[in-house]
Amino acid sequence: MRLVLVGAGHAHLHLLAQAGALRAAGLDVTLIAPAGFHYSGLATGVLSGALPSAAARIDVAALAASRHVQHLQTTVEGVDLSARIVRLARGADLPFDLVSFNVGSTVQDPMGLAGAAEVWPAKPLSRLFDLKARLEAELKREGPPPRVVVAGSGQTGFEIAAAIAGLCARHGQQADVTIVSRTTPHWGPAAALASLRRRLAARGIVVAIGEVVGREAGHCRLADGHSLACDMLVLAGGLVAPPLISGLGLPTDDAGRLRVTPALHARDDPAVFAAGDCAVIEASPRPPVGVFGVRAAPILAANLMARAQGGALRAYEPQRRWLSIMDLGDGTGLALRGRLWWRGRAALWLKRRLDLGFVAAARGLRPGA
Repeated sequence: MRLVLVGAGHAHLHLLAQAGALRAAGLDVTLIAPAGFHYSGLATGVLSGALPSAAARIDVAALAASRHVQHLQTTVEGVDLSARIVRLARGADLPFDLVSFNVGSTVQDPMGLAGAAEVWPAKPLSRLFDLKARLEAELKREGPPPRVVVAGSGQTGFEIAAAIAGLCARHGQQADVTIVSRTTPHWGPAAALASLRRRLAARGIVVAIGEVVGREAGHCRLADGHSLACDMLVLAGGLVAPPLISGLGLPTDDAGRLRVTPALHARDDPAVFAAGDCAVIEASPRPPVGVFGVRAAPILAANLMARAQGGALRAYEPQRRWLSIMDLGDGTGLALRGRLWWRGRAALWLKRRLDLGFVAAARGLRPGA
């Protein structure tokens, strides 16, 4: 059977490691993905200057070659499910029997601000690395640091703001960062958020209630008519699935994520699988957090092989509580698990151990059967 993997996220990196087993099960595997993958867990470490950009990059092309997987470095324009064809850029068609999507997420941009000057979406992650270079160019000049507005007050927005403050500190300057939130942030325990906001305020980061709706040189406009001084605007609002997913014509949730069964295939098409940020299990909805893509990966591999061999499928049951650790850009981290939390150097040490371990494991793939 012809298996097409679209995207090289956490789950599909695991499938590359299992390429020999997939072939043994009767699957002919083709991967459609860029040559490299930037690991999200280390992105803010790169942005703060604590890590080199190479630390977060995995060479997907080399991994695919090492596992003898056909790798097409192109983009998918659409999918014809009835004809079982993936339509590639420049009019090429790729037939499939099974298709799996692991294409991550993108940032909401309802006002279409991403195309304006000095507007930096948090995804793709390569844009954060470009932002770092831009910030460093400004920080090397004489004068105050650039005024940065981060639109989005989830963990992503706070972590990016903290990373920017960390980068400013490495250049001997106090940050000037405003996090704009539609409502009072409530993504963690109240005590943890209060502690975090006090810590960030001492580093030049404040939180303002509002919604960014426009961008002009030197400032950004809020929905209530007020404006904020702004040299650079970072879009870090809610994450949604890429348009490719909604274009499938299959049921999705409000964030455009493909609705899948616990067996990780689309409810209305058992030949279409998905995992990670671009998918949601209808019976167990979870936020787009990397741990779920990692944990779902073995189930995805097993079910693709079972589908090829006519076997029974397994169910993935995501955990109700999970560990999330934020890099605060100052040598400390904030760890959250349910209502439990702690902040300090030990939290960041654990984060680095887990994230660098994941990257090292991916890079350590060797040619196999």
